[in-house]
Amino acid sequence: MNVVYVLSPDREPLMPCSCAIARLLLKDGKAKVVRRTPFTIKLYAQPEDAHMQPLTLGVDTGSATIGSAVSDECGNVLYLSEVEIRNDIAKTMKERATSRRNRRNRKTRYRLARWLNRKNSIKTGRFSPTMRSKIEAHLREIRFVKSLLPITSVVVETGTFDPHALKNPDVLQNKKLYQKGINYGYANTKAYVLTRDGYACQHCQGKSKDNRLEVHHIIFRREQGSDEETNLLTLCKTCHDGLHAGTITLRRTGKRKGNLLHATQMNSIRVQLFKCIEAEETFGFVTKEHRLLAGLPKEHVFDATMIATRGITPIFRTSMVLSKRCVADGDYQQTKGVRSEQRINTGKIRGFRKFDKVHYEGQDYFIKGRMSTGYAILMDVSGNKVDLKPIPKFDKMKRVSARSSWIMTHKTMASFSSSTT
Repeated sequence: MNVVYVLSPDREPLMPCSCAIARLLLKDGKAKVVRRTPFTIKLYAQPEDAHMQPLTLGVDTGSATIGSAVSDECGNVLYLSEVEIRNDIAKTMKERATSRRNRRNRKTRYRLARWLNRKNSIKTGRFSPTMRSKIEAHLREIRFVKSLLPITSVVVETGTFDPHALKNPDVLQNKKLYQKGINYGYANTKAYVLTRDGYACQHCQGKSKDNRLEVHHIIFRREQGSDEETNLLTLCKTCHDGLHAGTITLRRTGKRKGNLLHATQMNSIRVQLFKCIEAEETFGFVTKEHRLLAGLPKEHVFDATMIATRGITPIFRTSMVLSKRCVADGDYQQTKGVRSEQRINTGKIRGFRKFDKVHYEGQDYFIKGRMSTGYAILMDVSGNKVDLKPIPKFDKMKRVSARSSWIMTHKTMASFSSSTT
């Protein structure tokens, strides 16, 4: 069973109805369709006895994926969605800086360097573009749900992470260890590694008679190797040069960096969310206990379901999950090819733009790329290219919805043992 979301003539959200009632309203001319995904209708006349029920929005926050669900007091689930957040902003900004630097080198000769004029760097309370995008993704999802359903309360699951305790759990038993990290008593990490290894080469054990020592990254920094002591090793210069020349192979395992990136981001997202919205706070261990008692698998939408129902066994009134993926506004590349002066058309080509949702041969796709000759490359909601033969033409496809800050489609909820009636 699925539900249809209903709006008043003033676009105020009302309680959803069944598909049968929605068909009757549309057939009698009392409503019109305003959105296909999710299917939403708007009434032409204000109902006289609009009955509202208390609805709770549960949000499972995350640094990569957001889960959200809406439930009433009896545990009837009326909305499910999963949002994939962007994690490519730092990479694309680096590409933009590279393109701009190359463009300056090509087109300017005596232009002064642009330094010390970054206004963002001197702002107080400023967040990085990645953090701003992730915070706004949470707020945008909450605003979207409130535009569909009359939400009366919001419950947000958050987590506070201690990076020091994640690396060294002993600090939880002895708080003084917070002030005595791995480098306590040493000038820096390099001094600690040299002392740990006894100022001796860990490969040849001093057989080379070379007294010059190097602190080597087991996993190279260009391969995202960490600067922590677990990825550092003392080598003599002879072995170090031989390692980089390829004549020596180390049989050691290192560590890559970035393991605590998402934990650090969630600490900031939690604080900012409660500054922007009025919501109750719950925690992961509570959600996990409720989910296990309900017999639901570990997924973001099911975590959000248990947050919204507050532990009541859920009754799913909808079997469809909204699958969303946040996308960029556009591409930073301006011309076709490395040495081309032909500009890329960022507007419409024959009425279509990138990320538009289109209907082609009975299926819904998203536009990944366009050709001025009238052809398009299509993809699914995950961004995977769909190989279609022959190449789809604009003349044979119909635009379902215009591009937005996210692309959205439906997917059927996986089967499980909990009640779905």
